[in-house]
This record gives sequence, structure tokens and C-alpha cells, in this order.
Amino acid sequence: MSEGAKYPYAEALQWAECVVINLKPYCERIEIAGSVRREKDQVGDIEIVCIPKTISTGLFGDETERHPGFVAWVNKLESVKGKPTGKYTQRILGNGMHLDLFMATPDNWGLIFAIRTGSAEFSQKRLAARWVQLGYHSFNGMLIRHDDETVPVREESELFELLGIPWVEPKDRW
Repeated sequence: MSEGAKYPYAEALQWAECVVINLKPYCERIEIAGSVRREKDQVGDIEIVCIPKTISTGLFGDETERHPGFVAWVNKLESVKGKPTGKYTQRILGNGMHLDLFMATPDNWGLIFAIRTGSAEFSQKRLAARWVQLGYHSFNGMLIRHDDETVPVREESELFELLGIPWVEPKDRW
């Protein structure tokens, strides 16, 4: 299908689950986000948030790099933008659907997962507007306090609590 095409939820869920199954051995954590997580009837793309595993490299094992199995699997897909070694890459799945793959860390998982679950309007007008109101800002995938201290957000529920927003189920996030 062409860019901007919509797919039935059931089809998108199958493709998303396939991605998760294939990448899970190479990830510390991986979850479906976006409109699939929100259970929308029609889905424009698949969003996955993951924490890829790393391996030790360097002469003394003092450096790390993304697990080669993760990189190889992602690189099998047609690339639109980004690299599997970065924080984000967009790929095209076998049915023509776009895959947006977001790489998080344990300290920003909750922030990235909440934002990427969306909707874009909910993330912008409810979450981001509230953290700005409280004196925070987001930079490089992290939540930052007004004194430039990084605030770890390890779970999505922590973000809601920090912002003083009651929990909203994904399917209810407009």
C-alpha cells in the first residue's frame, strides 16, 4: 500500500507481533506502542519501543555496541531513515506498512513508551504541556528538570504520577 494508507487493526497487530517475536531475543525489553496499542480500528504505521541488548567490545571489553542480531534483523527491512544503532529508525515491512522503531534505555523507557503510545495530540497537549507547566523539558529522549538534572522515567506510570495526571488507558488516549 502507498504511504498514508491505513490497515485494519487485526492486520497491523499481526505484523507488530511478528516484529516483537523476531526482535525479542535481541532486546532487554520490547513493546508495541502507537495506534496498535491504542487499539484503533485503522492503523497507519506500527510503532515499537525497545531496549536493545548490547555486547561488550573493545580490547578490554570496556565498550559496548548494539547486539549484532538486532542490527542484522532490522537491516533486512527496507530503510526509510535512521539506523538500528541509533535512537530511531523507520523501515518498511513486507506488506508495505511502515515500522517506526524507537530505541530507549532503562532510564527513559517510561517517557518514550508514553509519548510513542500517543496519540500525538495526547502526548503534546496532555503530557508535554503538563511537564512544561511543571518546569520540565524533554531533550534527547530524557525528561530534564529546570536545574538541568535528568529525571529517570523508568515506567509509563511514573510519568503520569510525576505529572500529577491520573492514569489513562492507552485506548482512551485521544
